[in-house]
Amino acid sequence: VPYPSLLPCCVCSTGVCFCPSRYAQSLMEIVDFLEKDPEDKNVLRKFTETLINVRNRHNNVVPTMAQGVIEYKEAFDVDPVTNQNVQYFLDRFYTSRISTRMLMNQHSLIFDGSTNPAHPKHIGSIDPSCDVVEVIKDAYESAKMLCDQYYLTSPEVEIQQVNSKEPSQPIHIVYVPSHLYHILFELFKNAMRATVETHESSLTLPPIKVRVSLGSEDLTIKMSDRGGGVPLRKIEQLFSYMYTTAPSPVIENARNAPLAGFGYGLPISRLYARYFQGDLQLYSMESYGTSAVIYMKALSSESVERLPVFNKSALRHYQTSIEADDWSIPSRDPKKLGKYEFSV
Repeated sequence: VPYPSLLPCCVCSTGVCFCPSRYAQSLMEIVDFLEKDPEDKNVLRKFTETLINVRNRHNNVVPTMAQGVIEYKEAFDVDPVTNQNVQYFLDRFYTSRISTRMLMNQHSLIFDGSTNPAHPKHIGSIDPSCDVVEVIKDAYESAKMLCDQYYLTSPEVEIQQVNSKEPSQPIHIVYVPSHLYHILFELFKNAMRATVETHESSLTLPPIKVRVSLGSEDLTIKMSDRGGGVPLRKIEQLFSYMYTTAPSPVIENARNAPLAGFGYGLPISRLYARYFQGDLQLYSMESYGTSAVIYMKALSSESVERLPVFNKSALRHYQTSIEADDWSIPSRDPKKLGKYEFSV
């Protein structure tokens, strides 16, 4: 289904306009193999090489699109309808990207003829016995290193786990460790930044507390910090591609561009969680702290892909407008709280 232009060429200087042509090029390269013999080893080898080239070609799509959104916001006023359409489009676009890269990574890891010595039991990128606490520790150490470099300090972490199935055993599930690591790394970065900046005048920093619980249906990870929290009205904004609490970054090299400041950490992390039927939710206490809760399926048989469907219903989404609110409420803008609306 064709989509309406979201980022006009007149404001795009980041390569967003070239993304469709690159995807078309990648599609044609893959289509060339449809009529070739998949049992031929040379064909399989060339196909794997093509997939790797396609994957590498699109490595910088996320920062490119992110910078395009920043330029759009700077050039035009973002109204609620545009914000809704951009959110809808990018959620579906990035979910599809997660899926295609998952497939490409899986194929290339299985058919390249080698085994990762660090993870010999992995099936491609899937770990049939993923140690959840170890992934949490890895994500924490990576975020801690960045936090120490920037702030010269970082909060400690406290991890507890509850395994209702086997209380004496560590928690293991079938999952893609890189997906879980991505989510946790983003959450740790946010929690550390908020904690350090909120307690910058304190001699000690309150720890980040992580609780892991495995039940019969869900595996739940709760990460709590004392970073000051956010007001209730801002919770949903934190998942918007149009919103970020960090200063906008300047891209000097799109290939190595950082995501900090784009506002993409939380929304893309939620897509990773939802990709296998899970979720990511935030709960905050203003002036105290925030808790992020990751929900994952405990059973691998229920961890099926959640993918967008491209049909006429999806196209009609861009043609709808936001209706007037049928509840009488004060303005959501604190500066306008004195202007009340009454109904009789």
